Amino acid sequence: MSDFTVSQSLTTQQQDALQRATKCLAPNWPLDRMIAVNPLWNLVDRPFDNVATDMSLLAGIRCHMPVETYLSWYEEGRIQNQQLLQAAHEYGLNLSAEALIVHLSKDTGRVQSWRNIADWADLTRSNHKMSWHDEITHQISQFCAAHYQDQRPMLQRQYRQQSLNLYQHWLQVSRMDRGLSIILSESHLADEFDLLPNDQEQLFATAISELKVPSQSIYNYGQALLLDINGWGAYLAYRAFEAEKVGKSQDDVRSLLAIKLAWELVIWRYLEKHQADEFEALKERWGQQLLHTHELRSQHHDALSIPRIWARALELSEQHRLQQQLVNAQPKPSDKATLQAIFCIDVRSEVYRRALESQSREIETYGFAGFFGLPIEYEQAGTQVSRPQLPGLVPASIRVFESTPNEHKLAQTSRHAGWNRWGNAAAATFSMVESMGWWYAFKLFKKSLKGDQGHALSPTDAPHWTLTRQGHALSVDDQALLAKGVLDTMGLRYYAPTVLLVGHGSHSCNNLQSAGLECGACGGQTGEVNVRVLAQLLNDTQVREALAKLGHEIPSHTQFVAALHNTMTDHVTCFQEVRDGFVYDWLQQATYLTQLERAPRLDPALLEMDKQERNEAYLKRAKDWSQTRPEWGLADNNAFIIAPRQYTRALDLNGRCFLHDYDFHLDPDSAVLERLMTAPMLVTHWINMQYNLSTTDNFKFGSGNKVLHNAVGDHIGVFEGNGGDLRIGLAMQSLHDGQQWMHTPQRLAVYIRAPQSAIAAVVAKHALLQHLINHQWLYVFQWQDQSIHRFHAGEWHPCPAND
Repeated sequence: MSDFTVSQSLTTQQQDALQRATKCLAPNWPLDRMIAVNPLWNLVDRPFDNVATDMSLLAGIRCHMPVETYLSWYEEGRIQNQQLLQAAHEYGLNLSAEALIVHLSKDTGRVQSWRNIADWADLTRSNHKMSWHDEITHQISQFCAAHYQDQRPMLQRQYRQQSLNLYQHWLQVSRMDRGLSIILSESHLADEFDLLPNDQEQLFATAISELKVPSQSIYNYGQALLLDINGWGAYLAYRAFEAEKVGKSQDDVRSLLAIKLAWELVIWRYLEKHQADEFEALKERWGQQLLHTHELRSQHHDALSIPRIWARALELSEQHRLQQQLVNAQPKPSDKATLQAIFCIDVRSEVYRRALESQSREIETYGFAGFFGLPIEYEQAGTQVSRPQLPGLVPASIRVFESTPNEHKLAQTSRHAGWNRWGNAAAATFSMVESMGWWYAFKLFKKSLKGDQGHALSPTDAPHWTLTRQGHALSVDDQALLAKGVLDTMGLRYYAPTVLLVGHGSHSCNNLQSAGLECGACGGQTGEVNVRVLAQLLNDTQVREALAKLGHEIPSHTQFVAALHNTMTDHVTCFQEVRDGFVYDWLQQATYLTQLERAPRLDPALLEMDKQERNEAYLKRAKDWSQTRPEWGLADNNAFIIAPRQYTRALDLNGRCFLHDYDFHLDPDSAVLERLMTAPMLVTHWINMQYNLSTTDNFKFGSGNKVLHNAVGDHIGVFEGNGGDLRIGLAMQSLHDGQQWMHTPQRLAVYIRAPQSAIAAVVAKHALLQHLINHQWLYVFQWQDQSIHRFHAGEWHPCPAND
């Protein structure tokens, strides 16, 4: 043990600061169940502006667009003068429009962000040497990749046998890795790893003491260290989140913080022993930073004053345009429907719904949460592998599987999984191509012709599904209660002869982030399993009889049909024969109209094609393994509307709004409204913030260039290139078309047609909703006929929507 290391322990204040630091990162789901997440989710108990300041201070993270981008949007007319003046007024700046533009056009300059010890050491490091910061990130990242994908079986077995935590396993590996001294050109560096404490908690105490970190700085320092490797930190936060859902604990984020802090201590000690001049300079700068952190934060707050006003002005302008549409909308009730189609609230369905409704007043469409209210996980019959089919925040309570296994499908899935495990391993990608040679090239060519149709754990065309809870099949009464909960929230006043239950999924090739285009409410899967299971429940005679006793009487002539909307091609596939032949014609025409509307954003050349050519072009796009922008997903989402469809049916919302049907007259105790504000509203907020922050700072909260992605493990995540931190969030190709941004970052605006008292009562029951609303992570409005009011800090404020 080193002379530097003395036996000491952390104080309660120090422990609390470290614990709070480990909770700063939101979970990031793996590739096979990639869902949208607000990467700042664990900080919503603080005002958004304050968090944006801290992100800028501690990691140089941007939560707003550059000023020149806002100026460009202002010149295009997207930001209006009136809204710009209002935004400035909200931040205490009262100037004329002309003076305001001059003020807001100023270059705010660059303020130095917090530097960790590795960063300070790099400032005095010789140009010909490897950067401390870059090599530390690479070493930790490669270790984590090997640790979690088990590419070092001998070390992993030893790790398990000795019950080492992540820090201890890293220390064991680092002590054996003499290559670090060579790469960094520091001959005695390896000795420092031998001197580190073996115990993680002792490492914390030793490092905090030697680095002279005051208790009030520990939280900031710990947060800065984790944000420096937030990709792996977010993945470990996901593992902790999943463990907590089943009543277990997992604390690898704390170990990751210990690893980062251990590297800081290694550099500190090494420079002190071997490079005295550099050490003295580092020590002085480090001490000054700790002493003046408050002043540094104030500088960042001031530097963000102009971007904050621009961002708010953009939001107010966008909200004003939508509010004008809402208050001027004329209710458009349908006739007695022949077809009712219930779609996921995903913004991509808004375009298709309009196209479908435009063909007949006998067509009604509804918006409903994409997992269709089923708290299920899917297990492929004949396997023991399961996956969730519900939002990531919620644990599954019911398991579903096909009653009869399909042996051919199982064999196909096994082969597909084996190929993916080999081909997607980070260290195996190039050896795979070399080994398979021309045969692999032929496989890629074949994919470009036929498309890659494989989807892990994709369901079969089974005639019957089995539902179990804790290993026991659900009784008819249990199934009826499950169906009742769905129908209560769905709010159908009557049942048409045909009721389509339309989930959604995408289809693209050679796309490691393809799950991000699937249904986020279904855990990054398609909604196929959910709609198949729900259709079975609602078509079952015995379940219908039990439902009738519970207040839901479904006519015998009503047929529920499971269907899936392919958001890439806009085809809707029905999984059972539809009795009414007109439905197929309506769906086919809706596909044509939707493809036509989407064409300008995807490829203007699509507009020059006739109907058949355009349809074939969409199909070809889905099968093209070289296509980096197969579809735009949920880009440019900006609002969530909770209201009966008759009030939005006449509006063109440009595929930017989530639409959930809700009639407060059918919800006297606001139980349904509470479910909508505490589940779908949170999911839409996560989607909105993932797109926003992937756009404002693609380096920290996005995943860079999709062309350079390499998979880590089976599904852990992606590297951009062959190393660096694990990347989270969306690739640039999902946000930018090469010339302009396809997503406009703005916080979600939620419009609810319900009494103000009902909305306020729901918010009062949930601290999380109070945080989101009062701290301006999203905006909540009441929409009632020709008036709109904003709810904030427990009060209602009128919006001048008619100006």
